[in-house]
Amino acid sequence: MTTTAKPTDPALPAAITGRTAIVAGNGLLPIAIAESLHRQGADPLIIAIKGEASPEINARKHAEISIVELGGLMKILKSSDISNVVLAGGIRHRPEFAAALRPGNGNLVALYRFMRAFRLGDDGLLKAVISTIESYGFRVVGAHEIVPDILAPDVGTITRKKADKESIADMQAARKAAVMIGSLDIGQAAIAVGRRVVALEGVEGTDAMLQRVADLRIAKRINRKGGVLVKCAKPQQEVRADLPAIGISTVENAVKAGLKGIAIEARRTLILGYSETIAAANEAGIFIETFAQEAE
Repeated sequence: MTTTAKPTDPALPAAITGRTAIVAGNGLLPIAIAESLHRQGADPLIIAIKGEASPEINARKHAEISIVELGGLMKILKSSDISNVVLAGGIRHRPEFAAALRPGNGNLVALYRFMRAFRLGDDGLLKAVISTIESYGFRVVGAHEIVPDILAPDVGTITRKKADKESIADMQAARKAAVMIGSLDIGQAAIAVGRRVVALEGVEGTDAMLQRVADLRIAKRINRKGGVLVKCAKPQQEVRADLPAIGISTVENAVKAGLKGIAIEARRTLILGYSETIAAANEAGIFIETFAQEAE
């Protein structure tokens, strides 16, 4: 079945009211959220994370903080009459906690919880950050609650090309691997070629993993053509932050890696630049499939 429609998900929360702050890391997602809020007539507060936010976000920012400046963040939110907070974009660098110990960076209990969370991996850290923000009375919302159109649509094929039998077998193998590393809070993606998993996503991210596969092709460590990239949310995923995402760069790098296509989890994966990404996949002759969330 091929589907291009993006139906409204009845499970989405009620409309967001009050002013929203965007705590912006790197990538295109913070920009998409800011533009969507502006189109809705809203006036978002843009808080750039030092050393992470893109030049486009830095050009629009109202404030800038380091990732560990909890006290500074709360002061900004309170003084700007903020009701909602969305955490958007990636974080490439782990913070230096010397900055966290400066006066004004949050009460010691919150700071202790935050620092402890670093031992739990990315998911544990995100949950600690969200819990801390909400303890001050703010509502943390997901990017998909503000821009629902960036969510991957229901199960089906969203490109002209469909997965063949070989690719379906690769999808199944890569999905099992992605779920496994997700449960360990390692990554959200895997690649299988010839039903064999050849790459797992680590802290370096999806594009770097795809480059590794491209290098393996060149070195003839992978002899078979084809293969599939699978991305899905971690079983314990905090859906208000760090949902898996693909975009034009994912398509371009999948092509360089010699893959036949990409498979993503329906309604729990973001497609940044939706129309442009699908158009790029169609032009390159690769497929993008969506699959249902694995039953718990």
